[in-house]
Amino acid sequence: MSKVFVIDQSFIPLDPIHSAQARQLLRNKKAAVFRQFPFTIILKESRPDSPMSALRLKIDPGAKYTGIALVNDATGEVVFAAELKHRGFAIRDALTSRRQLRRGRRARKTRYRKPRFKNRPRPPGWLAPSLQSRIENIKTWVDKLRRFAPITAISQELVRFDMQLMRNPDIQGNEYQQGTLQGFETREYLLEKWNRECAYCGIKDIPLQVEHIHARAKGGSNSITNLTLSCEKCNVKKGTKDIKDFLKKDPSRLEEILKQAKRPLADAAAVNTTRFALLEALKQTGLPVETGSGGLTKFNRSQQMLEKTHWLDAACVGKSTPVLLIKGVKPLLITANGHGSRQSCRTDKFGFPSRYVPRFKFVNGFQTGDITKAIVTKGKKIGEYIGRVAVRTSGSFNISTASGLVQGISHKYCKSIHKKDGYEYGK
Repeated sequence: MSKVFVIDQSFIPLDPIHSAQARQLLRNKKAAVFRQFPFTIILKESRPDSPMSALRLKIDPGAKYTGIALVNDATGEVVFAAELKHRGFAIRDALTSRRQLRRGRRARKTRYRKPRFKNRPRPPGWLAPSLQSRIENIKTWVDKLRRFAPITAISQELVRFDMQLMRNPDIQGNEYQQGTLQGFETREYLLEKWNRECAYCGIKDIPLQVEHIHARAKGGSNSITNLTLSCEKCNVKKGTKDIKDFLKKDPSRLEEILKQAKRPLADAAAVNTTRFALLEALKQTGLPVETGSGGLTKFNRSQQMLEKTHWLDAACVGKSTPVLLIKGVKPLLITANGHGSRQSCRTDKFGFPSRYVPRFKFVNGFQTGDITKAIVTKGKKIGEYIGRVAVRTSGSFNISTASGLVQGISHKYCKSIHKKDGYEYGK
């Protein structure tokens, strides 16, 4: 498992330690639990002269998931790993729904409002809320980890795909664009765009080949819009045939391939839009920031024969990647849920108020979203329950545990083990 974070009595981060060592400190009353997620203990003494290792925080930002890894550059040990699930697309859908309801109300003949224009100017560097949330989530976790670990440098995957290299394979300049790494940029882009399957037969989990939709022999180009992926069998069978002749018996697949070829990659667009804003945010920490491309990340991962996961991608970001030690590392799964809604009431599908939303946040010291531990000693629900709590004014709470929802637990049996912070955690 990942190591345990340690801070001393003065809240200075020390070297992360093995979980067995942390248990021994807790058992001997020399430390106490400071935080559950990520698990952190606080010593009951100050250790200003304690030696500390230089840790590098590595980030692989994505549209849906961001991989996070803390790597010891000297030893290559991965001391902490996490996968952060964003809510950017949920924000986008919520804003779209709200906009549709608002326009529906204003378009009715029940009232008239004079149109207004340019009354909400956007400041320089403005990003859509769905994109800004991704940056804020990563900034939050960078700040958290800096409080609990001696981080001395940051590595970020700046570009998922090197568009310039794909357009011009003969480009000169940076060393990573030479030699064995060159083909990784285009291949990684195509794997994402075509869902890692053969475009012609849909088979997955086999070696795929880069294929020209319109054959070079018939005047097709090397443009990224003319490339797809196919299995060896389909590639040989198609040969130099025109794609319309090759798929004349499957017109629906032909239409989908031609559409997908011209369609931009939505996830890559989201990452590319936020990449430099995230880079500037990371530079504000004052730590040196290293950047690398997605092709370099895949090259590093392939060289060490590691499987593709978000946290392993993060550990492989940048030229500074050493030989990684990942034995026993289990990533912390983090889901961004936000801090709730400010709506005064819920609406029906037509946008009209349907039900009341209570104004209170806290009930007997608890609020919805806290992770609690309830030990019920009497009644029908005797047992121990750990999970996310949903509060009610009556003091009878619901707890969402790993095995399901438990209703009607009195607040008297509950103890908060992690206060609501806008995130949900899993293992």
